[in-house]
Amino acid sequence: MNRRGILTGLFAFAATTVLGGLATTAEASHMWWHPRQPNRRNIASVKRVRKPKRKAVASRRRRSSYKGAQTVSFSTRERPGTIIVKTGERALYYVLGGGKAVRYGVAVGKEGFSWAGVARIGSKAVNPRWTPPTEMIERSPQFARWAEGMPGGIPENPLGARALYLYQGRRDTLFRIHGTNAPWSIGTAASSGCIRMLNEEVAELYSKVRIGAKVIVQ
Repeated sequence: MNRRGILTGLFAFAATTVLGGLATTAEASHMWWHPRQPNRRNIASVKRVRKPKRKAVASRRRRSSYKGAQTVSFSTRERPGTIIVKTGERALYYVLGGGKAVRYGVAVGKEGFSWAGVARIGSKAVNPRWTPPTEMIERSPQFARWAEGMPGGIPENPLGARALYLYQGRRDTLFRIHGTNAPWSIGTAASSGCIRMLNEEVAELYSKVRIGAKVIVQ
């Protein structure tokens, strides 16, 4: 082989070696930066995308601002033992006499469901059975399963621990003063017309009130 051939061969060998090395470097570089094999700098960003910051879950239940029953000054001509419900105040007054009454916070009927009038306590019940009215079942078909009545004394029962049944003459008005399984609703217009109280407070009222007691809902 002449001198020119030797130089040409050496040049070709060097070029092949250099180009091969560059290709190998490029391939390695490509693998290093490939999305499936992120480097350490990219791992943090991948984790941030896949694991977003946790957001605090707000409670769906509003806390009632009600602080509990109080004995207050109350002027009325009604006899002691009378119950007076002032729906605008979201308050029930049990008349003590002598210008005093016990004031209880209550929940009242929503717009379109409120009731006003004069009635009497026709009966009372401990852990009352709840039977949804036909109209309620029509509005909320999920209550159809309780058409024959929901047993009392269970957390799901919306009448709570006690119930006082309001009658006009011998007719049940279908309105009640009762406990609740939604204590956060006290102080609001939330019911289907009945007067809700905290369970411990309706139990206290139950022990005081007599059958036949007058009830005024204003």
